[in-house]
Amino acid sequence: MTNIIVVFAKIEDAKSIKNVLVKSGFGVNAVCTSGAQALGCADGLRDGIVISGYRLADMICVELKNSLPEGFELVVMASQRVLAEVSGIGIIGLAMPLKVHELINTVEMMQQGIRRRKKKQKEMPKIRSAEESSIIDSAKCLLMERNHMTEEEAHRYLQKHSMDNGTNMVETAQMLLALK
Repeated sequence: MTNIIVVFAKIEDAKSIKNVLVKSGFGVNAVCTSGAQALGCADGLRDGIVISGYRLADMICVELKNSLPEGFELVVMASQRVLAEVSGIGIIGLAMPLKVHELINTVEMMQQGIRRRKKKQKEMPKIRSAEESSIIDSAKCLLMERNHMTEEEAHRYLQKHSMDNGTNMVETAQMLLALK
């Protein structure tokens, strides 16, 4: 489920938007009245969607967007004139008066984008630090010397045991080296 934070200067507006989202099957993590509150909520989360008005108690939407953690996207609900000022800054605008179906469709579209991004990140190969690679190479060398394995066999051995034990390859290599 995608994290959603609703932030408007007036708590009534924020609660109304939350109710619309909840009735449409979305979970709302927080309802806030200031940018600082929204940023506090976002800091504990990896990614998500922030739905906001243009002007908050302590900042405007552009400042909020610039302060959000990297995985967050911002939807601003404001008049068409105001939205023209913030277009092209990585902010999705919804013109007021709000049409409920536009809000729901926008949030669904953003949710799908976040899911695709997460899936793509999971599929990317993990990049190991030089120290981690060194630990794995040392464990492979130990297996090659002690058990007369090829480099490929030693690598497969570490992979299999890491999967069987539910640990990553670096932890498995460290355990093997500790038993040395």
